[in-house]
Amino acid sequence: MGNMIVGKLITGDDGLLAGEVGAWAKRKHSDLCRYVDISRAVRKGFVAPGHAGASFIDLFCGPGRCRLEKTGEWIDGGVVAAWKKSQERGAPFTRVFIADIDPRRRQAAANRLRKLEAPVTEVDGAAVEAVHGVVRQLDPNGLHLAFLDPYNLKALNFDIIVALSRLKRIDMLVHISKMDLQRNAVSHALADDSSFDSFAPGWRAKMPVDQVQQELRRQVFLYWREKVAALGVWPSTRMDLLTGEKNQPLYYLLLAAKHELAQKFREKASNVERQGRLDVWILKVDLQDAKTHRRGPGSIMPDYDGSQITAAFG
Repeated sequence: MGNMIVGKLITGDDGLLAGEVGAWAKRKHSDLCRYVDISRAVRKGFVAPGHAGASFIDLFCGPGRCRLEKTGEWIDGGVVAAWKKSQERGAPFTRVFIADIDPRRRQAAANRLRKLEAPVTEVDGAAVEAVHGVVRQLDPNGLHLAFLDPYNLKALNFDIIVALSRLKRIDMLVHISKMDLQRNAVSHALADDSSFDSFAPGWRAKMPVDQVQQELRRQVFLYWREKVAALGVWPSTRMDLLTGEKNQPLYYLLLAAKHELAQKFREKASNVERQGRLDVWILKVDLQDAKTHRRGPGSIMPDYDGSQITAAFG
């Protein structure tokens, strides 16, 4: 759930440790599974015997099983749901890497995955440390999908993105805490060591801190996107906003990928979701911002055209 231990652990319906979450987690994992499903044809080309393989990476894996707080319904955690979906559709991941700052949560997820015969590898430590151990074990010619679902903004240390971006074929589904961006903009600006410094290092030198919160949030986020794009991993302009039971904004979900085909997969998944329960928001990018966003080295993603202008940071 992040680089801090959050939420109590309970006994799951299978006897292993589990977590308690809001209803939004069910929608989040459904979105992940849609992407795993839609990308299966490409993955099949990597999982055949003698090929480089396809891995799934979850650095904030949690226990792998959760109970919804309001209804008591039991659901799979993200990594378990993703493994099941890949197997169900005939293109199972050849390796599954999991990490969590709480070893009890990681071990519970690993036990569940092993019962499902998943090729799981546990990596010790918080995400920012574990990512290097994961990358060292990956086939550089393989196809890799990372699900980055931290509890808060500070846990999404930019060094994680840097390490994963060195892979030749990497897609990252990233959850970004809308609550942290919206609620704590002023405290981030005033603190010597804020979540913004971990999330988007160097931001203080790029923008004035004494400005209205909405504009500060927008500029920090655009700066983060620019840093990601400079690594050659282009973030999608489309973001899904996950809300809580009282319609409070919780997370943005976006895809960062090196190949335009991944963005087409994400768009297809979003089109399906727009017919259901998620509100879809488009990143607010004005024409001047669009001109400053350039392709990262090795990226084949197009520049913004300046026409995708919809409020996302109100």
